[in-house]
Amino acid sequence: MFYYYDVALVFLPQTCTVLCDFICKKHFINKLLTYTSTAVHFNSRFDSSLKMQEFFGLEVTGQLDSNTLEVMDRPRCGFTDVTRYSHFEGRPKWDKSIITYRVTDYTTDLSHREVDTVLAKALKLYSDVTPLVFKKIDSGTADIMIKFKAAAHGDFSPFDGPQGVLAHAFSPGEGHGGDTHFDEDETWTQTSEGSNLFVVAAHEFGHALGLAHSQLQTALMYPTYQYVNPSGYKLPDDDKKGVQALYGVRGTPDSRPKPQPRPTSEPLPDRCDRNFNFDAATLIQGNLYFFKDGNVWKKSSSWGGISMKKISSVWAGIDKVDAVYEYKTNNVVRIFKGNQYRSFRGNAALPGFPKSISHFGFPSSVTKVDAAVHVSFTSKTLFFVNNKLWSYDERRGRMDRGYPKFIHRELPGIGSRVDAAFENRGYLYFTNGPRQTEYHYSRRRALRKLLNNRWMDCE
Repeated sequence: MFYYYDVALVFLPQTCTVLCDFICKKHFINKLLTYTSTAVHFNSRFDSSLKMQEFFGLEVTGQLDSNTLEVMDRPRCGFTDVTRYSHFEGRPKWDKSIITYRVTDYTTDLSHREVDTVLAKALKLYSDVTPLVFKKIDSGTADIMIKFKAAAHGDFSPFDGPQGVLAHAFSPGEGHGGDTHFDEDETWTQTSEGSNLFVVAAHEFGHALGLAHSQLQTALMYPTYQYVNPSGYKLPDDDKKGVQALYGVRGTPDSRPKPQPRPTSEPLPDRCDRNFNFDAATLIQGNLYFFKDGNVWKKSSSWGGISMKKISSVWAGIDKVDAVYEYKTNNVVRIFKGNQYRSFRGNAALPGFPKSISHFGFPSSVTKVDAAVHVSFTSKTLFFVNNKLWSYDERRGRMDRGYPKFIHRELPGIGSRVDAAFENRGYLYFTNGPRQTEYHYSRRRALRKLLNNRWMDCE
């Protein structure tokens, strides 16, 4: 069955998952009533049957007749808000007409060429009826990232083995938005046997474009899986109306999308590039934040995934960051840019800022901080400026005596410069360019070298 996860409260797009359910019919009714967002308590077989028939758009008889039982036996979707075509709450959609996609991991059941052909054919269902254009890329981060993986695969929804979860897709948005994942433990085919890749991909791409479910049994977005012959298959009328409500109608050749203008700002950095480097990084309320240009990536401690926002949308008035750290004692976040810094509690700016970095005791010759990290067990904050290290005593509100010191002498093994620094699970991480050093601070020992993108949910 298909299953809908509403994760908007953790700033992720909604997602729908395709599952195969082989449990008994009676248990499925109980599950359906549990997961139905509009469910009330049903005390009779009649009410359960009636709800099931209403849910799937069947003739309402109140009886578990053969037609109702047949529909219950099909794989289906657990997202229960089914009407004639529908969209996710808030109507998320792509704000551009050219949408890129990339396959990072292929199935072993079909050749790469077969997979590429099937996926392109599934996407063509939507480009045939809207102004959308889908462009396959072979490197970098695409709008729709596609992979075939088994079990845990880098998001909050691990697959569960053969004949369980088939695939899931995220609705449009930043981070995981649009990404589509297929369970490699399934048998992917181009026939009516196994899991037909075209049928599943076409449905999931509907979610990746912003479509929820339809109550019409003839619709592609109907919440049960039914094999269709891909040869000559066209998007059913209900699905066509749904996607056109979001993106418009494809017109004559003259009205097709024109090349997009060059962006007026810098392109979004590829967080999975091996050469990806941070401007700053820090741990805030248990979540890791990585800053680059005007963007901030949040790695959630609750599910491990990545979401991205403009820095200014999180901390008003901040467009770029040189260094940042959280002083955990009072939950104050200090953000440095140039020779000034600001303080925030949560997302709220504290009054009286910006202030000069000389407040910390820096001489006038220091006009910029490269990196900063608060060491919890010492209550000291380490500042990095060029090839030197400063230690600030947060309790006393002053720099420690004897500083600055040379970085390579005070922290052997990390080099002579630090671009970004943060603490995580008792270890310090010092970044220089695209690489970083994991460090045991109390022992003054470098443990291992890493790439920055290891934190960025990349494979």
